Amino acid sequence: MGFWDKLFGGKQKQNLEEKIMMKIGIILGSTREGRVSPQVGKWVKELADKRGDAEYEIIDIADFKLPFLGEPGADNTGVSAWSEKVNACDGFVFIVQEYNHSITGALKNALDLLREEWNNKAAGIVSYGSVGGARAAEHLRGILGELLVADVRVHPALSLFTDFENGNVFKPSEHQEKSVNDMLDQVIPWATALKTIR
Repeated sequence: MGFWDKLFGGKQKQNLEEKIMMKIGIILGSTREGRVSPQVGKWVKELADKRGDAEYEIIDIADFKLPFLGEPGADNTGVSAWSEKVNACDGFVFIVQEYNHSITGALKNALDLLREEWNNKAAGIVSYGSVGGARAAEHLRGILGELLVADVRVHPALSLFTDFENGNVFKPSEHQEKSVNDMLDQVIPWATALKTIR
């Protein structure tokens, strides 16, 4: 029995789902030249859109030209748009690359620039790297906890050796599709529940 059936069932379930369609931002966590996160993000969105259970949108932090937090004389014009975009989401899927055993500086900065906009929302993590981006994902979990973002357990971890060709052309293994759907099966009910306390 699914989440909605346990809580409501039948017609009430259908009505509630129609009223509170979740907005999930798929955040590309790298701004580096030659990044492959757009390929991964596009794949995740294609899988997610087939579900019909939320409104999914790719959010590229590179589009916002964000300043470094606290940098004197910085151009802060992109921060307002970044704030509005994050605030409009009910949950997130972070596309995370592992660099030097952690997340990118650009993603850490984008997280640090906001506070309340992140609070009481759910998130999934899709990571990649030589060991599936596992160390970056674990670092991100600690940061998300401080921002009151509830990250789900299922975590698609993509290997540069088996899910990419020559390290830069994304060709995911067949089992990864199930992993993404299992993750979203957790993100959507968590996002729905947390919306009630915002």
